[in-house]
Amino acid sequence: MIIQSIELQNFRNYESLTLLPDPGTNIFYGDNAQGKTNLLEAAFYCGTSKSHKRSKDKELIRFGEQEAHIRMSVKKDEVPFRIDMHLKKNQAKGIAINGIPIKKASELFGIVNFVFFSPEGLNIIKRGPEERRRFMNMELSQIDKIYMSHLSRYLKILANRNKLLKDIYFQPELKETLAVWNLQMEEYGIHLMKAREEFVSMLNELAPKIHKTLSGGKEELTLIYEPNVSKEQFLETLEKNIEKDLKMKTSTCGPHKDDICFLLNGVDIRRFGSQGQQRTAALSLKLAEIELMKKITGDQPILLLDDVLSELDSSRQNYILGCISQIQTFITCTGLEDFVRNRFQVNKVFFVENGTISPHVENIIEKFGDNF
Repeated sequence: MIIQSIELQNFRNYESLTLLPDPGTNIFYGDNAQGKTNLLEAAFYCGTSKSHKRSKDKELIRFGEQEAHIRMSVKKDEVPFRIDMHLKKNQAKGIAINGIPIKKASELFGIVNFVFFSPEGLNIIKRGPEERRRFMNMELSQIDKIYMSHLSRYLKILANRNKLLKDIYFQPELKETLAVWNLQMEEYGIHLMKAREEFVSMLNELAPKIHKTLSGGKEELTLIYEPNVSKEQFLETLEKNIEKDLKMKTSTCGPHKDDICFLLNGVDIRRFGSQGQQRTAALSLKLAEIELMKKITGDQPILLLDDVLSELDSSRQNYILGCISQIQTFITCTGLEDFVRNRFQVNKVFFVENGTISPHVENIIEKFGDNF
């Protein structure tokens, strides 16, 4: 799959933009705070209806404006798709696929798949369990619509159960209705746990091999899915924890508390790993994600690399760019020196400044000659 064009109107700091990327490697360079990351965010948002920054829809609209538009043309298996997003400050967003409005954002998933590399993403191991659950939810939702449906249902049930736990304080007679929500939490929670267990198992077949190469054969990486509660004991634990839940006014067990453990040579690097070990393991995880998406969907994902290469040494830079040579890639950076020095293959270069793209991008390519 490839993105053929992206059009923006009043999105972030872009008043108006039409972008025609190359099917290969695209570089967006310029100073900080000029709009490079906003381009990647727009593409990701248009394909998933979510911001990788967790920004609210109204925060994506250009300052002083009331609405924004994103239009993205995609070709998948030679079939064209046009995705239109209409954001309004005080209303729900509108989404259309090939001119036909859709009711659920979940209908977007599967048209275009992304793997997003960012400095924040490389801290997935260093940060708390919420980040790792978000990673599982986002990746599984892209490759499995059934998972997304189960996740949506589970989160609604969880919210209703948590509200009930608060209401029982004022209306104790409502306690009897908890059993209904417990059964529903168990039903959808088990679906999530089964999918996550299989997902981490598949990643564990891919990530260790990649990590061994990145670490020069010195480290053995192991991923372990850590469910908060076992599938077999979920309902029993929910019932057992009722008094605790009532006291805390929240559901204290379930897949909304799951985690992934990362071991290097048997040591849990979430707690005891160096920053370098954590970042290399996270990089291995993201590269494994590319391979897994290819395997499951039968198609190449689109890669979004947001100022990640500057954080890596030259050997890791070379490894990443060697892995993505056949995939449409969008890379942001503040300078082109690394690409020139290492003679990376680049197909198209864009200069980004204050929400605009330089109209003289071809001159940039000529400037660096055979390196591009």
